[in-house]
Amino acid sequence: MIEQLYTPEQVELRNRARELAENAMRPVAAKYDLAQEYPWEVQKAIKKAGLSGVWIPEEYGGYGGGVLDLCLVVEEFSRACGGMGVGYAVNALGSFPILVGGTDEQKQRWLPGIASGDKLIAFGLSEKEAGSDAGSMKTRAERDGDVYVLNGEKKWNTGGSVASVNTVFAVTEPGRGARGVSAIMVEEGTPGYTVGKHEDKMGIRCVPVVEIHFENCRVPAENLLGGSEGRGFKHAMITLDRARPGVAAQAVGLAQGALDLAMQYTHERQQFGQSVSSFQGVQWMLADMATQIEASRHLVHAAARAIDSGAKNISKISAMCKLMATDVAMKVTTDCVQLFGGYGYCKDYPVEKYMRDAKITQIYEGTNQIQRLVIARSLLREAAAGEK
Repeated sequence: MIEQLYTPEQVELRNRARELAENAMRPVAAKYDLAQEYPWEVQKAIKKAGLSGVWIPEEYGGYGGGVLDLCLVVEEFSRACGGMGVGYAVNALGSFPILVGGTDEQKQRWLPGIASGDKLIAFGLSEKEAGSDAGSMKTRAERDGDVYVLNGEKKWNTGGSVASVNTVFAVTEPGRGARGVSAIMVEEGTPGYTVGKHEDKMGIRCVPVVEIHFENCRVPAENLLGGSEGRGFKHAMITLDRARPGVAAQAVGLAQGALDLAMQYTHERQQFGQSVSSFQGVQWMLADMATQIEASRHLVHAAARAIDSGAKNISKISAMCKLMATDVAMKVTTDCVQLFGGYGYCKDYPVEKYMRDAKITQIYEGTNQIQRLVIARSLLREAAAGEK
């Protein structure tokens, strides 16, 4: 990190996150990856360090930082453990809709608990038949007096089994497509709200990814985000634009963490009477990886700064940073496994976990194929506008 590009507060935040990651996350990363259990001890450490609500405004009990501050923390956490980085970042994903579209009363109701670390939040958008095509969701929310009755299910709900509240997107006005979707806050323990299948995942195994089922789940109408129907899909898309730099930061952290391990290993490993790192072919690999990581980091931070500045047209740069950083993470972590040789393929060494954790970053919060569509369509609109 080039320190001059960041405020002293951001540097201090980054350092605090790095210290926590090294002391509380790295030592137990393999344990929770193997057990596929949520690391509550790590959550307590995050809370104790005062890092739970970095992205939440001070008036709601948070640190008062922006998306850049979030990215700095997520990168350091992911550098130690990709799953724990995701487990932290999903709380931003779940709470961004409240920040974007909630009433002040709703913000006062839910954000302080998230900011303090007392509560966790999830984001319920995807379904079995509505992944990239989120607008085709089937989950219904029907108004019945002073409640909404939810029926349906959500898929790929990250953190859903440990969250105190879930930001759920459902169809309130059938036949209107995306304009008929609303966001409703559903709290843990609400009758008719149950956690279903826990996915047995390749990576990010310490954070649960589950199905959420709604069967005549009656939620108070006051939980309708923003107080008006039909705004949910728009708020979901705004949220994803704001959250994608966080996914990209996860990817940068994973790539950097894998490179750190490869640098140490190739320096210590002796072959043909010299260190592996002394071979030119290996040096070129290390140089390429370091350059790609640094380029990705700066694009991620540029996107985060654009969002924090209040810029309106952020979809393109948000998609760009997610696309580049996650593709780089997959390449770098794979190359780092290669540098470890046969050992890289064994769980005795932690580098294989970085490769497993990296893969999902190319998939969730919009596959990289979708990101390319977002970028290309933005370019074409800009070109068309320039012709007029």
